[in-house]
Amino acid sequence: MKVALLTDCYPPRVGGIESQVADLAAHLVDDGHEVEVFTATTGPAGQSRGDVEEGPVRVHRLAEPLLRVPVNPFAVPELRRRLAAGSFDVAHVHVGVVSPFAWDAARVSTGLGLPTAITWHCVLHRATALYRASGVLARWTGRGAVLSAVSTFAAGQVRAAAPAGTQVAVLPNAIDLDRWRPHLPRSTGRDDDQYGVVAGGEGGSTAGEGGSTAGDGGPVRLVSTMRLAPRKRPLELVDAFVAAGLGDRARLAVVGDGPLRARLERRVAELPTGQVVVRGRLPREDLRALYADADGYLAPTRLEAFGIAVLEARAAGLPVVAMGGSGVDDVVDDGVSGLLVPDDAGLTRAVARLVTDDALRARMAAHNRTVPPRQVWSHVLPEVLAEYERAGAR
Repeated sequence: MKVALLTDCYPPRVGGIESQVADLAAHLVDDGHEVEVFTATTGPAGQSRGDVEEGPVRVHRLAEPLLRVPVNPFAVPELRRRLAAGSFDVAHVHVGVVSPFAWDAARVSTGLGLPTAITWHCVLHRATALYRASGVLARWTGRGAVLSAVSTFAAGQVRAAAPAGTQVAVLPNAIDLDRWRPHLPRSTGRDDDQYGVVAGGEGGSTAGEGGSTAGDGGPVRLVSTMRLAPRKRPLELVDAFVAAGLGDRARLAVVGDGPLRARLERRVAELPTGQVVVRGRLPREDLRALYADADGYLAPTRLEAFGIAVLEARAAGLPVVAMGGSGVDDVVDDGVSGLLVPDDAGLTRAVARLVTDDALRARMAAHNRTVPPRQVWSHVLPEVLAEYERAGAR
């Protein structure tokens, strides 16, 4: 099968859609398919304005570098020409809340009569009414497009924006389980410096087989990974952690970067030394090492379309505390692999419970280490291909 993947954002940009589309392309190629990516993101060496990167995945860089963002309203004629000439079996469009290139791509591919699958990686929220009023989904589905979203929650919002009776599939994000699965057995001590704990003092703990348990009296180590931006709520996370009143019983490491980093660091500086540390952005291997030293994962974001960071932490064997009522509900089984809460007060209570209830924490960790999540590529890739067949049948 020859597949066109169409997305505003793609590496070298860093983000959820970027990583998922790149991983999907790689897994499709490994499965024997031919894949070409069309994107409005400038390439690593400045490729743009129609430049093509050759490789296992062929990447068309239809970016306009003068705009400095992955937007190019002038790309439509060239995109249409290349899709028409490419002999593609299916086009797969990846959409965020504001995705002008993806919207253009959906219009072009459906206009060409190309079987088209459109996946939303976002929470529509207030945009639901705008989608419905614009009639754009009716036009796309009227031309044969099939719709999907990355979680049950996100799919419900797309369904509400689409014409009555429209089928919206759930096509989840996925991970390579072996990248995150805990490596057993572990015989080395935990890295105290990662959590601001003085070696040989409170944090002189040693992890048992399969991950850390903090069972030696050392502080419980919690971690959270996010873009440090208002929507992700890093300040609210620290406030909830502090409100749990755990003192020396717990430490929190916040991983990420973004516009709120300076403000977050000022807030952390007001706390007792080492209680919370801001680690900045970490490479994947360093993040895996941090998870290997951790006892739990915290996710304060509301209205999460999916929660790829939550999935990675859960795959690494960490019990998760997260806001419920979002795409995270598909990843975390409340009371089994983590705790889902309705609000910030519930977040504070759940953090305290996770830290103080050793048996609960150990039971969830054991489950997450031995029962893999279903959102792994070996399960999800066949679902993607089934969606492509659905597009072809329409």
